[in-house]
Amino acid sequence: MKKLLFVVVSLLTMIALVACNKDSEHKQMKHDMANMDHNDSSKEKQQVAVQTDWKFEHYPQANTTNQLTITIKDNKGKPISEFEVNHEKKMHLIVASKDLSKYQHIHPTYKGKGVFTVPVTFTQGGSFQLIADFVPKGQSDTVQMHTVSVKGNTPAPVSLTPDKTLVKTANGNQVSLKIDSQLKANQETMLNFHFEDAKTKQPIQDLQPYLGAVGHVVILNQDATKYLHVHPMDERVKGSNAIFHTTFPSPGIYKIWGEFQRSNKVFIVPFVVEVSK
Repeated sequence: MKKLLFVVVSLLTMIALVACNKDSEHKQMKHDMANMDHNDSSKEKQQVAVQTDWKFEHYPQANTTNQLTITIKDNKGKPISEFEVNHEKKMHLIVASKDLSKYQHIHPTYKGKGVFTVPVTFTQGGSFQLIADFVPKGQSDTVQMHTVSVKGNTPAPVSLTPDKTLVKTANGNQVSLKIDSQLKANQETMLNFHFEDAKTKQPIQDLQPYLGAVGHVVILNQDATKYLHVHPMDERVKGSNAIFHTTFPSPGIYKIWGEFQRSNKVFIVPFVVEVSK
């Protein structure tokens, strides 16, 4: 009798364990499927492979305006025809000399069928890095780089040295940059720009939106191969502080350009910092 009772109890325990395992597997399956759905959804926003053709109307020469045509194609060579509007523009183009002493942020006009055009004026000869920043429809931010050699007077490269104090003045605006922690590679960092009137030293409260936000920050490493385009955490703030959140991808020296607008004039403040390991 005791033996029979023991067998019955053992069978009931095994049935309960199987049911429990099945329930656990079902829950895990639902969790995995939810993650799969999430991952599949994120894949739709991954960067697509593109081909970029860069063509100047004439060979680039210093102090001469030259029409640049940029054509964006998919990996099969077919023009990409639709692009998202990203901060009021379908493409942002950064033009920077290799020593980072010269900088422009301009916006090509979209002509359709993957073709963008923009007049470019190089202020000196030498090597320049062109960086096209755009978003094909339904995809994530895409960045394409192109190096161009410009004819004309080429001054000696400007040494890129970290600033001892992070305070600059531009268009009557005094801008100080505060960094929330020690600058380290692969570590989340807050860049806090504080604005004061250069004459009165009073906090500025009337910054105007620029490209749909209080400002924009572009960052390049010393050899202009690593590019960051950072947007503010609060796009609607008007002053006297604008906070940007970013992560520097590797150690080294970087140049930061903060772009803001006041009294209908865009002003750019550059800072040079060193990022440690």
